Amino acid sequence: MALIDKETTPTASIKPGTADLAAKYRGACVEDLQLPPAFCLPHDAPISLALEAAYEREFDQLPILNDRRKPIGYLYVPTLKKKFEAGSVQESDPVSKHITHFPMSSRSHPYTVINPLTPLEDLERFFVSAGVDFALVTDNERKWVLGVATKDDLETFVKRRG
Repeated sequence: MALIDKETTPTASIKPGTADLAAKYRGACVEDLQLPPAFCLPHDAPISLALEAAYEREFDQLPILNDRRKPIGYLYVPTLKKKFEAGSVQESDPVSKHITHFPMSSRSHPYTVINPLTPLEDLERFFVSAGVDFALVTDNERKWVLGVATKDDLETFVKRRG
């Protein structure tokens, strides 16, 4: 039986080209980002509620859920504010008129599950490969949106950790 040094964290086998990311995050996962709980809106909620919620919570993205409480898309609040100020959005409009829908799972846009135990290097790879600035953090079955992780959250984590 081999003895394990308790001061040393075992490292998994690292794929070529990923050593830098693994070293950058040192085994941390999404849960370590300590994200605030997500605030989701139903697809039929009025724009006024979305703007108020985003302002109170200082969120730029709000996940939108269908009648079965499954994520179907998101509102990008800065764009929504501009449309509202320009008069092209009414307070009573349902958010469904202004959301960005998630692509359904397909070969060209596969759905990637990001959950609390997803390694941070995988989250960064997702941001790069999908060309997005945020990810919905869900449970494994995608039944609940738990939080929203952003590129800024990763940068803050690395700075905080030193």
